[in-house]
Amino acid sequence: MEKEIAPIMTEYWEKAKFPFHVIPKLGALHIAGGTIKGYGCPGLSITGNAVATAEVARVDASCSTFILVHSSLAMLTIALCGSEEQKEKYLPSLAQLKTVGCWALTEPEYGSDASALKTTATKVQGGWVLEGQKRWIGNSTFADLLVIFARNTTSNQINGFIVKKDAPGLTATKIENKIGLRMVQNGDILLKRVFVGDEDRLPGVDSFQDTSKILAVSRIMVAWQPIGLSMGVYDMCHRYLKERKQFGAPLAAFQINQQKLVQMLGNIQAMVLVGWRLCKLYENGKMTPGQASLGKSWITLKARETAAIGRELLGGNGILADFLVAKAFCDLEPIYTYEGTYDINSLVTGREVTGFASFKPAALSKRSRL
Repeated sequence: MEKEIAPIMTEYWEKAKFPFHVIPKLGALHIAGGTIKGYGCPGLSITGNAVATAEVARVDASCSTFILVHSSLAMLTIALCGSEEQKEKYLPSLAQLKTVGCWALTEPEYGSDASALKTTATKVQGGWVLEGQKRWIGNSTFADLLVIFARNTTSNQINGFIVKKDAPGLTATKIENKIGLRMVQNGDILLKRVFVGDEDRLPGVDSFQDTSKILAVSRIMVAWQPIGLSMGVYDMCHRYLKERKQFGAPLAAFQINQQKLVQMLGNIQAMVLVGWRLCKLYENGKMTPGQASLGKSWITLKARETAAIGRELLGGNGILADFLVAKAFCDLEPIYTYEGTYDINSLVTGREVTGFASFKPAALSKRSRL
């Protein structure tokens, strides 16, 4: 990452373009597919996958998100919910990044309320017809295959489908003017009577609940992204304070700067321990949705604080993307929001510890919370 990505990332981040020429080099890391065993995938432990995620994010969050969407969402859905034929057909090339995947759940009108999605799947002879829209879908403008969730018009349940990028009626348009993860190509997807053959319906997705086993793993990975980002910010600040001088002394010699650096270091140690704990709970089959949500929300909160301190420490250079910290500061904002906003993840944990669901205003609930 430091050799291949660091020298070019600011240029591509500023242009909001993805460096497609590095995809084979990212594939050579052999981390795509993460925890999936077989089919040419690395078969890492959840902890190994988490550390790899953090180390990529330590240099560049956009590349980390590109891999996460491809690996911990698209590939994992096929591995956990796909047929044996689908796994053998799609996973080997995805594992080598010879093909790229994306994962489409969110819609223009349904973000946090994703279970209410409106995209439809209608059964026809030999397959399904998909109709609707998706929004904020990472990798979607160039992905070779798209894992798309839609509501079965017969059962009214959520089903999953593998759609090829050249499918008639499918268009993906890049979302412009983002302030964070600018290299990631997020898109608006329009599905106009897109036909998907029966062989590309994911048999393991019969309801919205079936997405939760994928999101449980990906939420751990997302929690490790800000850990890596914070490590990168600390690395840069530590080096900068020792090299830059003011008032005849290195900035590292000033007590207030040392206090800020130590506060950042303390945050990172705590974030690593929470992330590590999540991994161990998952490996032992004991992790709950509330624990995953608490980990993701709390770690991203601490990462924001850490990046803000880092931005202070660099003074004027703290607003230049060239010095990594400003870029990381901006990249943390979408991570704070995606895979469940801070508030939604807090409410998931709150429901688990109290037994009361508080996602909807009391006036809209069909029954009293009490």
